[in-house]
Parts: sequence; structure tokens; C-alpha cells
Amino acid sequence: MNDSSLSSRKADHIELAFAAQTPEADARFYYEPIQVGHPTGDQPWGITPIAGRSMQVPWWISSMTGGEARAASINERLAKAAAKFGLGMGLGSCRPVLVDPSTRADFAVRRYIGDQPLFANLGVAQLEELIQSGQLARVTEMVHSLEADGLIVHINPLQEWVQPEGDRLHQAPLDTLKRVMDELGMPIIVKEVGQGFGPKSLKALMDLPLEAVDFGSFGGTNFALIEAMRSQASNMEGLKPVAQVGHTAEEMGNWILNWTREGWKPQAKQIIVSGGIQNFLDGYYHIKRLPGSVLYAQASAFLKPALESQEALDAFCETQIKGLAMAHQYLELRS
Repeated sequence: MNDSSLSSRKADHIELAFAAQTPEADARFYYEPIQVGHPTGDQPWGITPIAGRSMQVPWWISSMTGGEARAASINERLAKAAAKFGLGMGLGSCRPVLVDPSTRADFAVRRYIGDQPLFANLGVAQLEELIQSGQLARVTEMVHSLEADGLIVHINPLQEWVQPEGDRLHQAPLDTLKRVMDELGMPIIVKEVGQGFGPKSLKALMDLPLEAVDFGSFGGTNFALIEAMRSQASNMEGLKPVAQVGHTAEEMGNWILNWTREGWKPQAKQIIVSGGIQNFLDGYYHIKRLPGSVLYAQASAFLKPALESQEALDAFCETQIKGLAMAHQYLELRS
């Protein structure tokens, strides 16, 4: 380092010192700075297999936009980032493809994502309707047409109930899910959309041979609240308190840890922790504390830079992966 750069850096330190005060430490971690050097570029977390493909980073792009004017460009950018950095991706609700096949172009991103995992997505209400009408085979056709590796089933009864134009479920989502698994014979991921799962529901899902259970926990984007906010009807506005019902990723993780200590062995292959994941430290925390193969997922965190540009999205991904590598190198869980 030359004298001019050193002088400039020291001047920055003086100018920024007062703005860089940290009120409290992150109590989840021990910081151990003397055991190893900086990350070398070799990713310390290994390869994560999912649906016959490999993720280079245990970071999942959660299902977001579908059936909206910007969906095609957003999905393209997300898929390109997934290919570049070795991530997995869930598409937003693919219901528009079933209704109008011309919308398939908004979701057809296999040419951009390359060999990375890609999952289509439908709500349990739509699957119930297809079963009742004897058209479940259309799901297989849709998944194949998108060259997806499997299907995400989002289970969202509170969202549907609050949504002004929401669908009504006529049977238990678990029964619909089992029927879908039996008849489709493809990798299935099941997720909530902002409320998470209570202990009975979580254990029932983890006891199925799913590709993954995605927490979709309380603390992130809350779609029940979004639907209540969309509604102009006073009776629907009155349902807004239901948006406060749910379970955090911490709470759901604690149940899994307790069951594991009692000797329970889940059938689901992966856990995807989502809902309230703000950054790589949150992801690292859940990956390290939970047993088995664990990923973490984000949605809105990807969406903001994706709306801006491919360059902004790539820069976001690069920074977060760099932070995750640092966390693996220097941070240990306190308990």
C-alpha cells in the first residue's frame, strides 16, 4: 500500500468513526479471529444436492412474481444470477400457465438458469381443484413444459381466506398433498407463505418423503396481511389481526431440534429456512443450528436489486456469498 492510499484510508477512518458505532453485538455467535486466515475462494459449505442437481451455495431464491407484467424480466434476471452463483430457484405461482398457455414465456427460464435447480409452483387450492376435475395430469405437463425439476406446493389457507377473490379449500391440504405426491411422482417442495407451520403440521410434513419443507415462517413478507391491505371491504379489513398469527423460523427450528434429540428421523430430504431472513448471518445461523441438509431462502431481498438491473442483482449476490464465507470462517454458534 502506498503512502497516498494509506493517508486516504486514515482520513476515512476519522470521518466515519462517529457514524460507525455499534450499539450491541450479535449474541448468536462467538467470533474466533485467530484460528484461520481469510477465506481462500474454496466454498466451505460443500455441494447441496436437490432434485438430482447441485447447488454451489445453500441459498434458495424463493418464489415471488407470477402473472404480472414484469414477471418475465424479473425471472430472467433471477435465473441468470442463480446460474452464475450456483443457487436454486422457485418460480412464482405458475397458475397463469394453466389458465393461459401463452404466459409460459414469463416462466420459461431454463435456458438462463442452466443446470441449477428450478421448481414450478402452484397453490394447494389449485391442486385441489385439478384433482376434483380429474385434470391433475395438467400439472405434469406444465412442469415438463417449463423444464422444471419439480413442484413447489404453497399452502396458504389464511391468505386465501383473507383474499377478496380467494379460493376456498374443501378438504385438508395434507390429503391433497398426499394425493399429489402419489399421482405425480416428482420432487415436491412444500411451503407456507408468511405464517409458518405449527408443530403438528410441521411434523406431518417432515414425515413425508418430500424434496424439502420450506418454513415460509412468520417474520418476512406476510401475504395474509398483503391481502387484507388490498381489500376495501370493511369485513375483510377486520380480519387483519389474523396476519399476526404464525410461527418464526426460530420456533420451528426449536421443535425440530427437540424431536431430533428424542430420536426422531424425518423423511423430508431438506429443510429450507425462510421468513425473516435478512442477510447471510441469519442464513448461516439456521444452517449451523439445524440437523441434516439445510438451505436458507429469501424473496424480497432478491426482488429489490432484480427490479433495478442484472448488475445490481449480481452485486447483491456476490456480497452476500462473500459474507457467508466469512461467517463460516470466523463465527461459531454460542449454543
